[in-house]
Amino acid sequence: MVTVYDRTASLASGPLRHPEKAARPDTPVLAKPDWIRVRVPTSPVYDETRAIVKAHGLVTVCEEARCPNIGECWSQKHATMMIMGDTCTRACAFCNVATGMPKPLDADEPRRVADAVAKLGLQHVVITSVDRDDLADGGAAHFAATITAIRRAAPMATIEVLTPDFLRKEGALEIVVAARPDVFNHNLETVPGLYLKIRPGARYFHSLRLLQRVKELDPTMFTKSGIMVGLGEEREEVLQLMDDLRSAHVDFMTIGQYLQPTRKHAEIRSFVTPAEFESYARIAKTKGFLLVASTPLTRSSHHAGADFAKLQAARNAVA
Repeated sequence: MVTVYDRTASLASGPLRHPEKAARPDTPVLAKPDWIRVRVPTSPVYDETRAIVKAHGLVTVCEEARCPNIGECWSQKHATMMIMGDTCTRACAFCNVATGMPKPLDADEPRRVADAVAKLGLQHVVITSVDRDDLADGGAAHFAATITAIRRAAPMATIEVLTPDFLRKEGALEIVVAARPDVFNHNLETVPGLYLKIRPGARYFHSLRLLQRVKELDPTMFTKSGIMVGLGEEREEVLQLMDDLRSAHVDFMTIGQYLQPTRKHAEIRSFVTPAEFESYARIAKTKGFLLVASTPLTRSSHHAGADFAKLQAARNAVA
């Protein structure tokens, strides 16, 4: 018998993470299909990874977003660091990260992240963050400082950043690109027709332009973006989004099933079948992406290290 880690098991428990959602009516929670199965996150290596993260006073998106892959990833000492605190200035309808006014930046955080990367022995590390609309540069300089610290502490590690959109933060993107991460990731999250409902603080074409601008600044840098499906999007909208990403010269696309964190979050409108995910992957490949990850449990940083190696190989194959 497979033990299933149910992300909705404690929907009403714990402190109020999303005060802006408290007054919303409860949304229905659909029963999960057989193909969405993940094991309870327990193993000695998982416990060791958790201990290292906690000892360095770090936040991970694995925990904050209640990622279903945490058991698999942490059992391989893969953890995605979330910098600039655990409180986001946005209130996206899909996201489980706490919303509110964040604390001031911790100037020592880049060093602690770098030390943890070295101690975990990571060959490829993913650094993401909350949105920090309260900061003049959206936290771009903090991203750059973290990249620099990792380069010193773990010079053999490759670095992937998953950044906010830096909306109305002139020059912020340039700061991050100048720090030369190996992969620049920014997720579109959903199709443009759902932005007002799902990602109201963001702008679809700004996010698309951000990805395009990365390639203008450094054509050699790998770019990556991902979406969730099951939020009510139409297939034709997903295919158009693929074309939009290719027009911005994005190299790598991820597609995963949206899983509802609580009854106050956006509801799951459908569970996309594995066959449909495979179809999306085939179509995306024909559109020219170097790499596509499209499965129900695909997440931005899931298998990121192995995927980076595949990206390099794919680029070399067409060079």
